[in-house]
Amino acid sequence: MFARHALSAATAVSLLAAGGASAETITIATVNNGDMIRMQGLTDDFTEKTGHEVEWVTLEENVLRQRVTTDITTKGGQFDVMTIGMYETPIWGKNGWLVPLDDLPADYDADDILPAMRGGLSVDGTLYAAPFYGESSMIMYRTDLMEQAGLEMPEAPTWDFVAEAARAMTDKDAGIYGICLRGKAGWGENMAFLTATANAFGARWFDENWQPQFDQPEWKETLEFYVNLMNDAGPPGASNNGFNENLSLFQQGKCGMWIDATVAASFVTNPEDSTVADKVGFALAPDTGKGKRGNWLWAWALAIPAGTQKEDAAKEFIQWATSKEYIELVAENEGWANVPPGARSSLYENPNYKDIPFAKMTLESILSADPTNPTVDPVPYVGVQFAAIPEFAGIAGQVGQEFAAALAGQQSVDEALAKAQALTTDEMEAAGY
Repeated sequence: MFARHALSAATAVSLLAAGGASAETITIATVNNGDMIRMQGLTDDFTEKTGHEVEWVTLEENVLRQRVTTDITTKGGQFDVMTIGMYETPIWGKNGWLVPLDDLPADYDADDILPAMRGGLSVDGTLYAAPFYGESSMIMYRTDLMEQAGLEMPEAPTWDFVAEAARAMTDKDAGIYGICLRGKAGWGENMAFLTATANAFGARWFDENWQPQFDQPEWKETLEFYVNLMNDAGPPGASNNGFNENLSLFQQGKCGMWIDATVAASFVTNPEDSTVADKVGFALAPDTGKGKRGNWLWAWALAIPAGTQKEDAAKEFIQWATSKEYIELVAENEGWANVPPGARSSLYENPNYKDIPFAKMTLESILSADPTNPTVDPVPYVGVQFAAIPEFAGIAGQVGQEFAAALAGQQSVDEALAKAQALTTDEMEAAGY
């Protein structure tokens, strides 16, 4: 008996040293993007360091947003850590639904977080979510197909050039489409892309009196341009394609150009996954000469819902996953090209990262996005690819359905815009704007 007792005491001491005395199992909701999948594969490092186990709930983007929103608004308590973004964080932080991250240790170096990311994830200077990675959007294109078309991509192209190049690169018989763009309905899918694009065309969601603007010529020009371009040079079934579907098409060599999240650059240039890894160039998102480019600003960030019973363990996970050390861990296992980008200033000063072909364009794109002044004409909202009001997600989800139906040929552009105007007006009036 005595010997067994002594052993268990010794075991307890060693567990305590490993952080195991207060070991928890935390549940994390995340999106099924490549960087998050990679993080799951490295979780053993976190468990080894802290003793905490992790259970993952990995969901497609639209489903993730629905699940975490429902959970936080109903205080469901399903998750200890949530993957959310720049849209939800300020709204939920202000409502007291998130645990503030204002007590991170000095060696975490919160001041190293890029100001654009920190600003978008804070309320009144208090951080409520830590960026796992940050992104803007840019053009990824096939250098060989551009050359075959007899064209040269400028570093800062116009939408007219992009449309010309897309049509010139299209060879439908060979299964090559000049451009792949988001068409899947969702406020963070087709509407993220189309809202950012509309900014470049001079459109806006609301005027300064919160009146919806879908009945204005700038939105008609935006949506007609997009639908015509996708019909001429896009892949079949484009209204079903979001980030992951277009990534797969590009990696298979089926897209001449893809305008999407800067974070995709490491996946399209990875020879293990991409058949065109050595033939990819990068350029800024297009403009129309009106002073705004169609590039967004976003961070997928980790936050702790207020009311979790495992706040300390959740904080330890966030510190681990968004630290400089985590970046080093990924670099060691996967190479510097595959570390999570766009969150920390020090990454862009790191000599190991400076020569990565997409590093400069990613940083330029992030720095050029302006959420407080996103449109040609003034607006009462903040946000490049969204309007940072609680009603936006629901309204944009519905508008996204109408625009996807226009892309699929189920209704005209005019019909889609008329429905968007009517439903947005109804929702905004009901909300008291």
